[in-house]
Amino acid sequence: MTMNNKNNEDKKQINIKINDLEMKVPQGITILEASHEAGVKIPTLCHLDLHDLQLYNKTASCRVCMVEQVDPKDNSKNKLVPACVTKAYEGITVRTDTIRSITARRMAVELLLSNHPNQCFTCPKNLECELQALADELNVREIRWEGERMDYPKDMSSDAIVKDSNKCIYCRRCETGCNVIQTCGILSGIGRGFDAFVGPAFNIPMVESSCTYCGQCVQVCPTAALTEMYHTDKVWAAINDPDKHVVVQTAPAIRVALGELFGMEAGSRVTGKMVTALKRMGFDAVFDTDFGADVTIMEEASEFIYRLENNKTLPMLTSCCPAWVKFIEHQFPELLEVPSTSKSPHIMFGTIAKTYYAEKNNIDPDNIVVVSIMPCIAKKAEAARPELTKDEHNNVDIVVTTRELGAMIKEAGIEFTQLPDSEFDHPLGETTGASVIFGTTGGVAEAAVRTAYEWITGDELKGEDVVFQQLRGATGLRDATVKMGDREIRIGIASGLGNARRLLEEIREGKSKYDIIEIMACPGGCIGGGGQPYHHGNDEVIKKRQQGLYQEDKEKKVRKSHENREVLKLYEEYIGKPFGDKAHRLLHTHYEERERI
Repeated sequence: MTMNNKNNEDKKQINIKINDLEMKVPQGITILEASHEAGVKIPTLCHLDLHDLQLYNKTASCRVCMVEQVDPKDNSKNKLVPACVTKAYEGITVRTDTIRSITARRMAVELLLSNHPNQCFTCPKNLECELQALADELNVREIRWEGERMDYPKDMSSDAIVKDSNKCIYCRRCETGCNVIQTCGILSGIGRGFDAFVGPAFNIPMVESSCTYCGQCVQVCPTAALTEMYHTDKVWAAINDPDKHVVVQTAPAIRVALGELFGMEAGSRVTGKMVTALKRMGFDAVFDTDFGADVTIMEEASEFIYRLENNKTLPMLTSCCPAWVKFIEHQFPELLEVPSTSKSPHIMFGTIAKTYYAEKNNIDPDNIVVVSIMPCIAKKAEAARPELTKDEHNNVDIVVTTRELGAMIKEAGIEFTQLPDSEFDHPLGETTGASVIFGTTGGVAEAAVRTAYEWITGDELKGEDVVFQQLRGATGLRDATVKMGDREIRIGIASGLGNARRLLEEIREGKSKYDIIEIMACPGGCIGGGGQPYHHGNDEVIKKRQQGLYQEDKEKKVRKSHENREVLKLYEEYIGKPFGDKAHRLLHTHYEERERI
């Protein structure tokens, strides 16, 4: 048997044996990687390998993947090795099915469970917990070593993330995500031995750290040591308050991920079913954050053209992602004049809902509750920022994640997969293909280019000319050039804060070659957000979500933000000129230097 992979074609092949199966594999791969090709499953817990998103964790700390390395000549020399980091070599013989290796794997899980809270029924990751799933898979039916357990207070200091150190199994996935991928440097190992866990330096509260709340630590945590702050009770309370008019908005990335919570394939577009579910849950109006995204493009494209034509600060950085905004405030405060001052789409929508929508429908803004359904945990913290208010009203009152929405739909007893499709409400429900692709890396840049191109050149983009293929992809750091008239606009795109750091360092050093840069904190963009259904290390899930958004864009009748009729009516009736005085008061914000800890 030969292991064929496009990335391995040029590597030297070696002969190995796994469970009596002889095979050829590329030199340098691990036993775990070879086992996948052999059709042999070796359980893992701390291991994480998202190749396309460049997210790896290979600490071998949990010892759940132990296998027996066999010496064919002398069984006394057989030894247990962790498959995730042990390299295959010429002639190696491995068995994954011996009583010794099976017992070792089960014992590793039993020891973890002996220091883990017995709270599965009420745990936010019940049935999503990888430790729980492993215990079932390895047939663990009792905890043989009862005794002392860690007993740390739960950290609920932030508006976004809950840290429960008692559920930490010290796999270090979160630490890798935070420090290596995102380069935030917030999480590290604390303590030693039995009481060790991962947290901010000196175990300070999360809210006092420089955490950006990107949520990638939550997305990769195998247990519930890190989860989002749950706000579903607040939503139900608002819906059932007869004095409140509760409106809900849904981000573009939700529609290609929500179905996963109901057994549907990743990337399935469930926009219509989602709208129906929200209406049945009791919301007074169901709107699309895509409307706010189209407004964002009106403002960001106008701001970019203003800077370009008036020799103002370039490059301009997009400002849709609150985690990356907090990242620059902590890590690069000297560059705060570089990002666009435009609010993020859901915050813009909240402002419009409590001004324009309230006036048109003769509703007291005090009685309007704006709920945002977001793929992002950072949106929870963003909504609480004091500068994002209008006349002492929060732009957005409550933020819940995709996962929280799924839980609410199930709680309401709604058979999601059987729902008919419904349309968003109006006048804030019309959207375009440009706003849909906000949910993926490169999407904000492409949406802005569609509008900026026509405004700068005066030429119309027709048919598939609206697609700028050079801006698409999943690679964490890429660039492109788009010709607009006699100008060549240089565009940088980064997803993942580690990649963003590289571009920001170039700006700080005066070496940036770009005119505009899109940054999204989460690898892959919002489709890989910290509040999305757990991908459990499967990067194919992210790819399918991206494909779903591009397909929805393709099927839209209107694919440019500045052609959204309801947005144009909003400007005509209420806001006036894009990037004008009233637009600045309502739709723009400022940033603050924050301490780096």
